[in-house]
Amino acid sequence: MQRRQFITLAAASLAAGVAGAYAPQAVARRRGAQAAVHAPLDAAAYRATRRYAELPFGRIAYVERGHGRAALFLHGAPLNGYQWRGAIDRLSPYRRCIAPDFMGLGYSEIPADQPLAAKDQAAMLDALLDALKVEQVDIVASDSGGAVAQLFLLRYPKRVRSLLLSNCDVEPDSPPPKIQPVLDMARAGTLADATAEWLTDRAKARATFGAAVFADPSRFADETIDYYVAPLVATPLRRAQYHAFHLALTPNPLAGIEAQLKRSQVPVRIVWGAADDIFDQADAEYLDRIFPGSRGVRRVPKGKLFFQEEFPEVIAEEARRLWRV
Repeated sequence: MQRRQFITLAAASLAAGVAGAYAPQAVARRRGAQAAVHAPLDAAAYRATRRYAELPFGRIAYVERGHGRAALFLHGAPLNGYQWRGAIDRLSPYRRCIAPDFMGLGYSEIPADQPLAAKDQAAMLDALLDALKVEQVDIVASDSGGAVAQLFLLRYPKRVRSLLLSNCDVEPDSPPPKIQPVLDMARAGTLADATAEWLTDRAKARATFGAAVFADPSRFADETIDYYVAPLVATPLRRAQYHAFHLALTPNPLAGIEAQLKRSQVPVRIVWGAADDIFDQADAEYLDRIFPGSRGVRRVPKGKLFFQEEFPEVIAEEARRLWRV
């Protein structure tokens, strides 16, 4: 593959103090939580924690940590739930944190004929919450996971307490133009081969994809690359599903939803990486404008598409502010 084409692929990211005083009860929860902090989730710990839910959609991989009200973390592409490990470390004292792997990405195992469109991902999440006996969730989402979050809100509004959205699809920008080279490679059947190169050339992974989606690509660790890439290219079926996931991003899965979102009263907070050039910076203001329950926009100055990995403390701070814990 030409280096320029690979860099274009990477640039497209393969799709990249709480205000106010707490009530006494919240203070008590916080103090109790601080005494029960888990060890940080590295790749080995995350792998050991991984569970599977047997659903009509297949075996859906997920990680769960914490207790109480549930929070649902929705990842981007080509990532999986491991994207949220830092936020889960910080938020599991306050929420039952659930991070599934989407169908076609990560470690979820699905049949060959399972559709992978955003609406199907939303239906899978509904079934997963049923299986886990979860009534309502606070959703934290990024990238294509943000598209699924918006559809989930419209299809299952009673299941959503709040939305925290970071750089993600919006109706006028889904999929964003910069991922067209990725879609072309998926259509040509070459995307999996290009991604598999990262397993043997991690320096290339950091210099291309890492540089496109992280402020400091040197922190894109070998174990992280392996955890993301290995399941995507493990078998011919998984490679085909990786391609199919991307092809399902068109036509625009969010077409026609704006009017419905304008009627939603769910609290929404937008946290946007200001250095991201894959999703338009104006998309943050768009979300702020259309959601009546918007709590405004916070810009992360150095944040690129997947800043949630580098700055998990920002996600945790904003989530706790939104949840008032």
